Amino acid sequence: MLATTRADLLRLRRWPTLWVLVGVWTALQVTFSFVFPYLAYRSDDPATAFGGGGTAEDLLAGMLPPAVPSVLVGGTPMFGGAIVLILGALAAGSGYGWGTWKTAFTQGPSRGAVVVGTVAAVFAVVAGIVVWTLCLDLALSGVVALSASESLVLPGFGETARAVGGAALVLGMWAAAGIFLGTVTRAPAVSVGLGLVWTFVVENLLRGAANLLDGLSAVTDRLPGAAAGSVAGALGAPADGPDATPGVLTVLGGLPAALLCGAYLVAFLVATVVLVRRRDLS
Repeated sequence: MLATTRADLLRLRRWPTLWVLVGVWTALQVTFSFVFPYLAYRSDDPATAFGGGGTAEDLLAGMLPPAVPSVLVGGTPMFGGAIVLILGALAAGSGYGWGTWKTAFTQGPSRGAVVVGTVAAVFAVVAGIVVWTLCLDLALSGVVALSASESLVLPGFGETARAVGGAALVLGMWAAAGIFLGTVTRAPAVSVGLGLVWTFVVENLLRGAANLLDGLSAVTDRLPGAAAGSVAGALGAPADGPDATPGVLTVLGGLPAALLCGAYLVAFLVATVVLVRRRDLS
């Protein structure tokens, strides 16, 4: 398992797709968490700039270092989740598409070791993305504080640790979902398409239908996106109002949402390993 993990880490590290995805996530985080709010804050009418609605003080407070934990976790349910889902789907689907998994299954270690190595490598990348995002948010919030002549007050350690754990849990769940889809379809493009359709379309449509059909909310409130959004909402990401973050919800409490995310993560990984071990290679 250690050998396959090192091999997959090498593959991912030298894979241009990984750095493109990290670059896209970085651009999204910088643009929507700092650039647009800062431009609105500096505008003549912050309440209406960029379709906002908050005061200049509210906009500034959302960019200062104490707000970093909520900024970190706020983008993970939808946009960050989509990025790592793509990563997981491509990492697993390309193993079939390039024939590398077939070769490893027949000549190398056991199937379980190969899959676990890929999963560990993807999760290591996810952990790196979380740490990178935290450092980026802290640096940008510090720049905003200095430009606004505000004092540099770092967020509390406990609050930051909870946000890091919540972000890692949400992104890990979506990465596991991507690995499962890539394994099911054995085709990178199809698995990415299915994952994005579910993330951006299906769950939103089901939540809309739950407003019309009694009892459907009991199902929609326990889907992966709702669990991920509720984790972010419980950790302080805004779910309502003009500064609401897409994908953030409050339909579940923090602990039930975290447990449900963990259950989905484990279920996706177990299903992946079982499917790989029992399915024919062709």
